[in-house]
Amino acid sequence: MEFKLPSQIVKDLNFGDEARNKIMAGVNKLTDAVRSTLGASGKCVIYEDAMGRPVITKDGVTVAESVVLIDPVENIGATLIKEAATNTVREAGDGTTTATVLAHSLLHNINEYKGEETIRDIKDGISECHKEILVYLDDSSIPVENEMLKQVAYISCNNDSALGEKIGEAFEKVGKNGIVLMEESDTNETHVEFVDGVQFDSGMKSTYLITDKAKGICTLDNPYVLIVSSPIPNIRRIQSILEFVIKNKKPLLIVATLEAQPWATLVANNAKGNIKVNIVDLPGFATTKEDSIEDLAILTGAKVINEELGDDLDLIQPDCLGQVAKSVTDHKTTTLQVSEANEEVALRIIDVEKKIKDEKNGYLKKKLEQRLSMLTGKVGIIHVGADSKVELKEKKDRVEDALHATKAALQEGIVPGGGVALLNASQKIEAKDDGYKILLNAIQSPYYTILENAGYADTYTPKDFIEHEEEDAWDREWEGVGVDATCGCYKNMVEEGIIDPISVTKAALKNAISVATTIVSADCIISNVRSLESN
Repeated sequence: MEFKLPSQIVKDLNFGDEARNKIMAGVNKLTDAVRSTLGASGKCVIYEDAMGRPVITKDGVTVAESVVLIDPVENIGATLIKEAATNTVREAGDGTTTATVLAHSLLHNINEYKGEETIRDIKDGISECHKEILVYLDDSSIPVENEMLKQVAYISCNNDSALGEKIGEAFEKVGKNGIVLMEESDTNETHVEFVDGVQFDSGMKSTYLITDKAKGICTLDNPYVLIVSSPIPNIRRIQSILEFVIKNKKPLLIVATLEAQPWATLVANNAKGNIKVNIVDLPGFATTKEDSIEDLAILTGAKVINEELGDDLDLIQPDCLGQVAKSVTDHKTTTLQVSEANEEVALRIIDVEKKIKDEKNGYLKKKLEQRLSMLTGKVGIIHVGADSKVELKEKKDRVEDALHATKAALQEGIVPGGGVALLNASQKIEAKDDGYKILLNAIQSPYYTILENAGYADTYTPKDFIEHEEEDAWDREWEGVGVDATCGCYKNMVEEGIIDPISVTKAALKNAISVATTIVSADCIISNVRSLESN
C-alpha cells in the first residue's frame, strides 16, 4: 500500500533587511490610501468591492479593510497595520486613520534609526514616553458640555453640520448613560426617534451567532426573551419554549448560562436557519446580580426561572417569556429596545433611588447607580436616509464613527483636535533617550497629515509661529492652538469646536505603538507561496 504525505502549503522565507523593506512597502501602500481621508479636508476613496461595484467612502477603517496586496509579504505588513485600525475602532469607535498614520510614522522612524541603542532599548524608551504622553493628555482633557457634543459629532461625521446636529441632539436627550443606535430610514430623509431602552454588560459569546459580520453584531427584531438564572444543562429542558418560538416564527434572546450540549445544539440550529437565536450572559456581579436580573425581567416582561428556588425547567410555559422591540449585541454589551415603562418599573426606580441616597459604601453606590441607569434608560435611534445605496453606505459609515466618538467624548472628555493634543505633547515632554525622540517625532504626524491634505504642508506649528512672528511671544499661549484646515488660520482649537474625544486619541496611540513595536522585533517573514492565476 502506497503511503502519501498530506498536502502542505509551500512557504517562502524573507530575512533581515529584505523582509523589513517588503513589510514597510506594504505599510506605505496601505497608509497612503488611508491617510488621504484624515481631517476636515480629507479626500474620499473609491474602491471596488468583491462584486466589482464601486464604493465611495471617507471612513479610514473601510478603506483599510478593502486593501489586499498581491505580494504576500507586503500584504502581511498592510494586514498588521489594519490591526491597529480595527483594534482602535473596536475600543473607541473612531480614530482608525489616526492609528494608521501613527503606526506608519513610528515604524518609519524606527527603521530609519542609525544610532547605537538596541531595539530593546528603543522599545523601552517608547514605552516610558507613552506613559508620559498619557499623563499629558489626561491633564489636558476637558469635560464635554452642551454644544460641544454637537461639535464632536460634526467633526466625527466629516464636518456634516446636519448629521452633527441630529447626533448631538440625540445624545443631549438620552444623557451620559443613554444609548444611541443607527438604522436605515424608510425614506431618503435622516431623522431621530426616541424609545425606552436598556443596555447591560454582556457581549457576543460566539461568532456563529453574528447577523452582521461587517459590524460584528447580532440583531434580533421583536425577539422573545428567556431569562434563566440557574444553568441550563440540556436542550431537552427548554424544548417546549423552543417549539413555541419556532411555531410563532420569532427570534429568541436567551439570557442564561448554557452548558456545552444545549449551546452546541442551538448554535447548529441557528446556522441551519431552524431558529434565530442569541445567547448572552446574565447581567450584574456578586451582590447586585440578583437585583440586576430582576430589573431586566421587569423591563422585558419576562419571569426569571431559577431551579435553586424551586422552579422546574421541564415545566416552564411560554408565559414566562418576555419580549422587546429589538436586541443588539456587540462584543461588549447588549442593548434592548423595550416598550413603555410600566408601574412596576416606576416603583422599582423609586426603590433604587432611595437605596442610592442611603448607601454609604462607594462601590455599592456605584452599582446602584448603574442599576438606576438601566431602569431609566432611553434609546435614541438615528434613521439614516439617502438618495442612493452608495450614498447611504457612505453616510452610515460616517454616522457610526460619530456615534462612537460622541459617546466616548461624553464619558471621558475631549482634547484639542486637529492633531494638536499630540503635537503639544511632543513639544512639552522632554526627550530622555532615542526611544523618546522616535515616539515624540511620530506623534506629530497626524497634525502634519491633516495640513498636508488641506494644502498647508509648509505651515508653521503654532509654537514656532508665535515665537518667530510675534514680538510679544513670551506672553502668548500656544498650547491648544492649531491650524484650522478649512481656512489655514491659527485658532484655539477647543474654543473653535475643533476637538477629539480623549479616549479615541489614547486608543489610536496605544494600538499604533503595539503594532509598530511588534513588527520591528521580527527578523524573518514566512509567507504562503501564491498562484496568481486565480487573482
